[in-house]
Amino acid sequence: MDRIRILGGQPLKGRIAISGAKNAALPLMTAALASDEPLVLENLPRLTDVRTLARLLSELGVETALEELPRAGDGSGGDRLTLNAANITSTTASYELVSKMRASFWVLGPLVARFGEAKVSLPGGCAIGARPVDLYIKGLEKMGCEIELDEGYVIARAPKGGLQGAVIRSPLVSVGATHTLMMAAALAKGVTTLENAAREPEVADLAECLNAMGAKIEGAGTSSIRIEGVERLHGATHKVLPDRIETGSYAMAAAMTGGEVTLTGTRPDTIEAALTVMRAAGVEALVKDDEITVRRNGSRLQAVDVVTQVYPGFPTDLQAQFMTLMTCAEGEAEITETIFENRFMHVQELARFGANISLHGDKAIVHGVKKLKGAPVMASDLRASAALVIAGLAAEGETIINRVYHLDRGFERIEDKLGRCGARIERLK
Repeated sequence: MDRIRILGGQPLKGRIAISGAKNAALPLMTAALASDEPLVLENLPRLTDVRTLARLLSELGVETALEELPRAGDGSGGDRLTLNAANITSTTASYELVSKMRASFWVLGPLVARFGEAKVSLPGGCAIGARPVDLYIKGLEKMGCEIELDEGYVIARAPKGGLQGAVIRSPLVSVGATHTLMMAAALAKGVTTLENAAREPEVADLAECLNAMGAKIEGAGTSSIRIEGVERLHGATHKVLPDRIETGSYAMAAAMTGGEVTLTGTRPDTIEAALTVMRAAGVEALVKDDEITVRRNGSRLQAVDVVTQVYPGFPTDLQAQFMTLMTCAEGEAEITETIFENRFMHVQELARFGANISLHGDKAIVHGVKKLKGAPVMASDLRASAALVIAGLAAEGETIINRVYHLDRGFERIEDKLGRCGARIERLK
């Protein structure tokens, strides 16, 4: 199993090109199931999760053609993936693949909408909380689906004549449920309204792609989405939007090391909440078009309290990285996690660097220390992996990060991008 080795204490200086967003690419790939014509996705990140979902789609009969395009000198660019779901051979998504990645469950919506039935294993993914799928199920039931749970599988059957439009109000904001129900509603009869819908940029990106395929979706990016169903969707070409979580992670790495890094090809408007908090901590973040230049003036950062929230609030996917940033800030920072109940597993690993963090239910109190020291650590999930890399970059001495397969799920060539900015980082096979 691969490991990452870091010799810390080197400020980052240079430019980092931001890849396409994992959290956008995955629902876009599942959208191919809603059409019998090819869907071409550009700016696709080269990630384990993308390959895992491609294997699942292939199991269902989707023809996949991946072009691994060369990256530019600054690391910019992405792959091109063509998905053709004209000849689906199965509507069953197996436990073997769905259990590896939660986003695989999203195939439920387009499958039952287009074919009238689907059998999908209950999902897996990072061990950061229960994240039940009842919101998906209740939404499909509102559209007329009959749902049965059998030996770990969700079996969905559409009524004769297909799914019917409905008003679906979710008691909780769920990105996955919004993705799934929006894809299903695109092929339903009549109008569907999703109330209390997720507002994430990735939801709007999916809607933009579906509309390019012939869907009629309004309001994506707001809490109320209106979908007028159509009989069929056609093919399209769509460019995956930049990854806001990768953007925020590298911004915090630059701030943590005291360097200056320009993040290119990104969407600054999608991480405004994170930039606001970083500026309050004493980080300079200069925005110009699709670039963000992050630097620290040499003084110690100031502790800032943060509460994770649904978009446009501070993202839970940057909580671990920001906690790392606060480990060396002056004062005491209170970090409250409201999205996932089990997302503080990185705390014990940060403690191995010498961080002073105490847990109180859904709150972590970070008492800033003057410096971190390198240590052997183990990643517990995808975003915690990035947090450990950030800590290792700033720590004195050597850090070895184990279980870096989590990193490969969501960060494209992280050691190459950081190495280009002066980080002493290498992958140990």
